[in-house]
Amino acid sequence: MKDVFKMIIRGFQTQIPKKDVCRRDLKIPIDTNKIIALTGTRRCGKTFYFFALINQLLETGIKPEQILYINFEDERLDLKSKDLQSILDAYFELYPEIQNEDIFFFFDEIQEVENWEKFIARIYSSVSKKIFITGSTSKMISSEIATQLRGRSLSYTLYPLSLNEYCRFMDISPKDIYSPRNRAIIKSAFDNYLFAGGYPETVKFEPEIQRKILQSYFDVMIFRDIVERYNVRNPIVLKHFIKQLMNTVSAEFSIHKIYQNLKSNGFQTSKDKLYSYLDYGRDCFLFFVVHQNEKSYRKQQKNKKKIYAVDNGLLSTVNYTFSQDKGRQLENLIFLHLIRKYEHVFYYHNGFECDFLIKENEQVSIIVQVCFDISDTQTRKREIDALLKLSEIYPDSDLILLNIEEDVEVMIDKKRIQIIPAWKWCLEI
Repeated sequence: MKDVFKMIIRGFQTQIPKKDVCRRDLKIPIDTNKIIALTGTRRCGKTFYFFALINQLLETGIKPEQILYINFEDERLDLKSKDLQSILDAYFELYPEIQNEDIFFFFDEIQEVENWEKFIARIYSSVSKKIFITGSTSKMISSEIATQLRGRSLSYTLYPLSLNEYCRFMDISPKDIYSPRNRAIIKSAFDNYLFAGGYPETVKFEPEIQRKILQSYFDVMIFRDIVERYNVRNPIVLKHFIKQLMNTVSAEFSIHKIYQNLKSNGFQTSKDKLYSYLDYGRDCFLFFVVHQNEKSYRKQQKNKKKIYAVDNGLLSTVNYTFSQDKGRQLENLIFLHLIRKYEHVFYYHNGFECDFLIKENEQVSIIVQVCFDISDTQTRKREIDALLKLSEIYPDSDLILLNIEEDVEVMIDKKRIQIIPAWKWCLEI
């Protein structure tokens, strides 16, 4: 095993990818002396983000020999926790003289190895405090890191491309929105992004190739990240459940209704299993669950919830009705942009509904309503009325109505409402 690790370590050091492999908005510090944990859905760019960090280190004078990079999905590796020590043994046999210099550890998809967190904690305590890890499971944030690496780590989440990043990947300037020509190019790019999503690998492919790639992503999430990881014994029920659940994107969902539907179609399962499947899907970043804004945590958990998918393109691939519904596409996209910036995103449903409430310091600071087309007078009034009603409950909040075209500020009952084209807002947030 040591020889395999030696080949992997030296192979990477002699062929480090160039610094222009990735340009992302997320900023991760490299000098905190904390374990940096980068999580996110598969294929969203975590590995290439690592390569960018490594190039950043090289620019500061760090030598390639000081960098140890392992991708734990390498087919040459089939590791148990007892094998992890071989990584250190292999490295120090390669570089016995380097023990007094900083060593930068980059471990990609490390959740593939059981008890990885104990190994990382040992490296941190006795070898180096320059440790960077990635994983395609949110449990790296919630359980493993919280228990074994408590107080020694900083966690970040990377998502598929934002609109800003998407434009840069397409060689479009996202800042020049006032040049008529570039503005038209941005709006055309937004239309594609709204449907096809932002997985980096798919951006420049034709729609049919994009669809095939995204279908493969979905299958890997289902069968590798859920079925294999959690030993799911009935993957057919799981897949039907996930597809039905994702059919409810942007609407309130009911596990009970899905259970009844599955049962009526001859599938044998239980509601407890479906709740577990819900947790598994969240854990691998396939989708996100959004709660109603309630002061009581118990009531918040009891009330109905909404679901949003990690990427519009992925959802369009597995759900034909979503691919035809621009209103739902826009709402899902806006949610994804909100969670990049804000930790606490809720919705409101009590007599009327409002799409998103942003809480900062336990206070609702922003209320966002999303409607694709507000050219109809009654539709426009309905969306604005919802914002005005909520402003009575949360008087200090900003009021935003996102749509596809209209760009204006209006004052109604001394309340300022910003009506903004979604593409413009996505570039500014």
